[in-house]
Amino acid sequence: MTNTRTEPATAVEREARMLERIDKFRKRRPRLLDTVVTLAHGAGGKSSAALVDAVFLEAFRNPELEQLGDAAVVTLSSDERMAFSTDSYVVQPLRFPGGSIGNLAVHGTVNDLAVAGARPRWLSAAFVIEEGFAIADLKQIVADMRESALAAGVKIVTGDTKVVGRGAADGVYISTAGMGLIPQGRKLGAELVKPGDRVVVSGTIGEHGMAVMLARGELAIEADIDSDTAPVNGLVEAMLAAAPSTRWMRDATRGGVGTVCNELAQIAGLAVVLDEDKLPVQPQVLGACDMLGIDPLYVANEGKFIAIVAPEEADAAVAALRAHPLGANATVIGEVMAEPEGIVALRTAFGGSRIVDMLVGDPLPRIC
Repeated sequence: MTNTRTEPATAVEREARMLERIDKFRKRRPRLLDTVVTLAHGAGGKSSAALVDAVFLEAFRNPELEQLGDAAVVTLSSDERMAFSTDSYVVQPLRFPGGSIGNLAVHGTVNDLAVAGARPRWLSAAFVIEEGFAIADLKQIVADMRESALAAGVKIVTGDTKVVGRGAADGVYISTAGMGLIPQGRKLGAELVKPGDRVVVSGTIGEHGMAVMLARGELAIEADIDSDTAPVNGLVEAMLAAAPSTRWMRDATRGGVGTVCNELAQIAGLAVVLDEDKLPVQPQVLGACDMLGIDPLYVANEGKFIAIVAPEEADAAVAALRAHPLGANATVIGEVMAEPEGIVALRTAFGGSRIVDMLVGDPLPRIC
């Protein structure tokens, strides 16, 4: 692995190279061979990528969608830039240690906007409710959404409600969409990532996925694990103030840190090298993962993000994150290298290395 790379001389050349990489990335992504949808298509890994490419991207192709980010970035007639995102939430159980589907429905969309560089402002909320669902439970979920929106500084300004027959939904499904404005001069993108940049994670990983899995009560495993669901927009703003040259961000939800880093490596045409002994994982999460044979790199988070920052700003970024209540365990977990192109590698604690591939299959229950 080397850290040398010839960079294009102009912004036009950089953009041309980026478009070429995106095209290569699409061609490298797994092809859809299935004839029916499976649970693996919703896990955020290779099957999800194949489904998105073959069905949705093929039908709706446009420059904004082709970036395949957490939110679309669009330019308004006033030349202001806006981020726009949407997501659906189908978690079971509806309430779990540390949160509920109501918290997720706000936090998930707020976080998608924040890591796109936007300051979230407005949300919509649509509910699909199963006949027979208790009104008291619905009120509690809505109260969780209200509390989460207030904490994130956003307003829920429109919505919709549908009721389906018994057995047609797991109680309630929620979809939220959000909009936020991107401050003038702020730019993030995989095309800005360079060899030598540092990989920063905003805190410990894997809590949400493991909290939901154990809350289902099917594994006879007891562990004190709470979901990390939280709005990260304040955390993002604190980091960007300290590290204004930050290149790229993603929140590591479905597919976890491993899948997010793979997406970056393939789009940017670079290598992402992580250090196993620097990955922040709570002992109880690591123990539960070991018992179940699950790599915490692939476990979903709902209050953490990955950022690629310039090497000279890495210390400032981590310090700013740690000064925030949600970022106490932020740290540098790796670096970007020129080679091997499109690969994520993990330097193990034993001095070796292994490839971290994109998530295959569906090792976890529905978690967001």
